[in-house]
Amino acid sequence: MAEKIIIATDKAPQAIGTYSQAVKVNGTVYLSGQIPLNPETMQLVSDEFEAQVVQVFDNLTAVCEAAGGSLKDIVKLNIFLTDLSHFATVNEIMGRYFTQPYPARAAIGVKQLPKDSQVEMDGVMEL
Repeated sequence: MAEKIIIATDKAPQAIGTYSQAVKVNGTVYLSGQIPLNPETMQLVSDEFEAQVVQVFDNLTAVCEAAGGSLKDIVKLNIFLTDLSHFATVNEIMGRYFTQPYPARAAIGVKQLPKDSQVEMDGVMEL
């Protein structure tokens, strides 16, 4: 059985439940969902959608780096939105963080997210 390595960093919000920020098995890192919490205050960064998306990407970046990789190593990204009309904004902001080849991706509309955030993302990274 492969060894599970728990990834944790104080540069991303601390896990607030029975989960880890990420788990590495062999060369694959499974990233837990990130919402737009400021890691220092553990509060939502803003009520503004764009600021929330930027914070989520910053949080994912911190966890990827703690695992020994970067956003470019993400092979699958899941985006959860409480309002799918914001999808074009997510695409524009994602373009600031990713270059081709882009990861596989899903965008899913949901009724509600933790702490009433407007966006959450998780993913899988290959090192």
